[in-house]
Amino acid sequence: MTYNDIQYITPKAAADLVIELSQTHKAKPDLTNLVFGTVFSDHMLTIEWTSNGGWQKPHIKPFGNLSFHPACSAMHYAVQLFEGMKAYRDTDDKVRLFRPMLNMNRMAKSAERACLPAFDRAELVECIRRLVQVDREWVPQSDSASLYIRPTFLGTEPSLGVKKPSRALLYVILSPVGSYFSTGAKSVSLWADSKYIRAWRGGTGDCKMGGNYGASIYAQYEAVDYGCQQVLWLYGDDHQITEVGTMNMFLFWNNENGEEELATPPLDGIILPGITRQSILELTRKWGEFKVCERYLTMADLRCALEENRVKEMFGSGTACVVSPVGRILYQGENLHIPCQEGFPQLASRLMKELTDIQVRSHPTGHRHQFNVYSTLVQRNVIPPVCGQ
Repeated sequence: MTYNDIQYITPKAAADLVIELSQTHKAKPDLTNLVFGTVFSDHMLTIEWTSNGGWQKPHIKPFGNLSFHPACSAMHYAVQLFEGMKAYRDTDDKVRLFRPMLNMNRMAKSAERACLPAFDRAELVECIRRLVQVDREWVPQSDSASLYIRPTFLGTEPSLGVKKPSRALLYVILSPVGSYFSTGAKSVSLWADSKYIRAWRGGTGDCKMGGNYGASIYAQYEAVDYGCQQVLWLYGDDHQITEVGTMNMFLFWNNENGEEELATPPLDGIILPGITRQSILELTRKWGEFKVCERYLTMADLRCALEENRVKEMFGSGTACVVSPVGRILYQGENLHIPCQEGFPQLASRLMKELTDIQVRSHPTGHRHQFNVYSTLVQRNVIPPVCGQ
């Protein structure tokens, strides 16, 4: 029996949601110059938990600052995690969430690893749906912009003891976003060096914890000093390729056996199980046009394949960027140039279009004529206009 089994107390149903609407409304931002994660909507969701009382009623209230005890365990020992998901406005003006239960499943796994209490995943999705419903006008009317949803889960134990928290706070904030990278749809450059390690087996690399990201910032700035935009994270003496910045990594190539293959590192405990990663694997396997494989890749494999002209594309994937092609890798003093037709190669472009169609089109085209794939790949919760509270 796990800690979460012992501490599990059913959260209050979303039907108990308390809504306090803001009396003032902020101006909506100009989407053309929107910097990722800097603008926030009018409301937020908060749900408190205690070991004695369990989950309290969820509250939607005006966006504002939070107050914590100075000994709060999240501040001292990083008892904290978060998720990243999006809401999209489709061509029929309906607002949809993209595969929200996959985010909830990953969040539950991270919570167990952080010794934070279990929660009802479906109820949390419904609370998030209601929050987006309240701030529906903040969902951009654009194919290239969306409403980023940031669920965050903190241990708020008011004690300096290193222990499981007896208090916790789960909250959700919303932020309209455009492109994650300043380069927009252009390819990114990477610095590959084994000097810094993002994650290791037995650690928390497969969980979405803030500490994984905070510890990566120093390496990110060193990458910039070398003229690169992101870090290509390596692992082990053989320099296994793991992740690209904060993204999962894909290599489209002709493998050692001459097979056309889309490859990505396996989920072995150091790779974050990305929602976009899973969606790409499911889509491309359904296409059946080339081999799709979860396998280990090393820098030696990549360098050899480049020398033999076997590399077709390389790209990262994630909620924030969706798909981001790689154009150059700086490795051991050498610039490795990745094929990139006019900044956005063919497969990356196709995947971007397929995923965008699913997210924002009311009647998606292309391979989604197989509606069994469409319905199983994407769980889209339609959010109707607010008709009152």
